[in-house]
Amino acid sequence: MHTQSPLEPAHVLGPRLIKAEIFVVMSVSLGASALVALIRLIGSLTAPRELKGQQAVLVGSMAPGRPWLDLALQLAQIAIAVAPVGLVAYLMVRSGESLRTIGADFRRPGGDLARGALLAAAIGGSGLAFYLAVWAAGVNLTVVPGALPGEWWQVPVLLLAAAQNGVLEEVIVAGYLLHRLGQAGWTPWKAVVVSSLLRGSYHLYQGFGGFAGNVVMGLVFGRAYQKWGRSMPLIMAHTLIDAVAFVGYAFLRGRVSWLP
Repeated sequence: MHTQSPLEPAHVLGPRLIKAEIFVVMSVSLGASALVALIRLIGSLTAPRELKGQQAVLVGSMAPGRPWLDLALQLAQIAIAVAPVGLVAYLMVRSGESLRTIGADFRRPGGDLARGALLAAAIGGSGLAFYLAVWAAGVNLTVVPGALPGEWWQVPVLLLAAAQNGVLEEVIVAGYLLHRLGQAGWTPWKAVVVSSLLRGSYHLYQGFGGFAGNVVMGLVFGRAYQKWGRSMPLIMAHTLIDAVAFVGYAFLRGRVSWLP
């Protein structure tokens, strides 16, 4: 009688095991971020100042006045934040799959980049307009994409942070989650709605506008993943959006009147 070795992949995942696996992945990644974001939103709502008078800094200094320590902490934070993608990769190998199953690979660089650039252009421009509107309405904090010191490593770290966000969010919330929910028998739209609400929830620290805007982004990205079967275009789009936001803000802050 053959006994399965602990190292052999479990090729069939039942709904219960899928739910347990998703819970574990989310509890050490974006699900935990959603809980922290909710608590931070409650803190902002109960603060004496109105929402738009408070700041949500996305990439800020971790050691003001100590640039080398700051750089080391920034790089460590990026590495730690993206680590759950390694867990997802391992779990997919255990189930007889891989990141290629969800299209997180470099097999189609040209097509993925083209699709990603189109998504970035559509989401980025409308997202900026939406942010300015909700900020003016007072339902969002003032989002500060980048607040790093003007050291030589400022732009490289901002670009790495953008790539980290793209890889972490699109591999886990788009590719992995939608793939696993599909395996569990969920309908495509139900899976996309849940994925989108999760995406919005870990942006709650920005305010209600950050939540709503990212839910819409999640719906668009989720349907794109289901149509293309690839998360790489989403990774590229997300990275481009954040790179423009982080680096652009660093250079435009204080130079244009329309930017809060």
